[in-house]
Amino acid sequence: SLLQLKLWNKYRVSNIPSLIFIDASTGKVVCRNGLLVIRDDPEGLEFPWGPKPFSEVVAGPLLRNNGQTLDSNTLEGSHIGVYFSAHWCPPCRSLTRVLVESYRKIKEAGQKFEILFVSADRSEDSFKQYFSEMPWVAVPYADEARRSRLNRLYGIQGIPTLIVLDSKGEVITRQGRVEVLNDIECREFPWHPKPVLELTDSNAVQLNEGPCLVLFVDSEDDGESEAAKQLIQPIAEKIIAKYKAKEEEA
Repeated sequence: SLLQLKLWNKYRVSNIPSLIFIDASTGKVVCRNGLLVIRDDPEGLEFPWGPKPFSEVVAGPLLRNNGQTLDSNTLEGSHIGVYFSAHWCPPCRSLTRVLVESYRKIKEAGQKFEILFVSADRSEDSFKQYFSEMPWVAVPYADEARRSRLNRLYGIQGIPTLIVLDSKGEVITRQGRVEVLNDIECREFPWHPKPVLELTDSNAVQLNEGPCLVLFVDSEDDGESEAAKQLIQPIAEKIIAKYKAKEEEA
């Protein structure tokens, strides 16, 4: 029915079963990954399962691939890329290769930036092999509870996913993968979302995430695409501001 379709679209359900918890008084999503919640907390001790701050969810020791451990509070004051990935997934491996270069460029430019690897590998050995290629930090593989809480916090539905946070731990973009692949020189870091994008192979994935307005222009004429952008930019900005005021994702 139309109502069912509206609910699927509203909550961006891309696979089933999906269980989403909502605050009935405000209608806001409390948690997207309800299935993980009831697996991790069958007794309901953490009810009502609302989002916690990143610093609280990540709290504990982190690893470097040389075996050194450091405390998660060393991340404070940095932009952070939370990287959900696994060695068995080919798109993850190709993104990791690009990300290593991006990480190096951003650090060399003097920016405070750290990446946190949250593994979905199927064994400790596979995690170690994959992590050996990474110059950043990771949640220990054995700490399954913390890895699961981070998956829950960001409603991760597939990998690779790179969530970029500002220095306060607030989400800048969930589309870090697209941003990194589209901006090899990292000129746009930390990749605040643009109201209007030019459609490319790598950002087309966002067409699945909700309603989109697509404007077709004659690409032969450069002036025309610029004029089109000027036309829809203020409309897009207005819509984004409206959602921001409601504290919802546009």
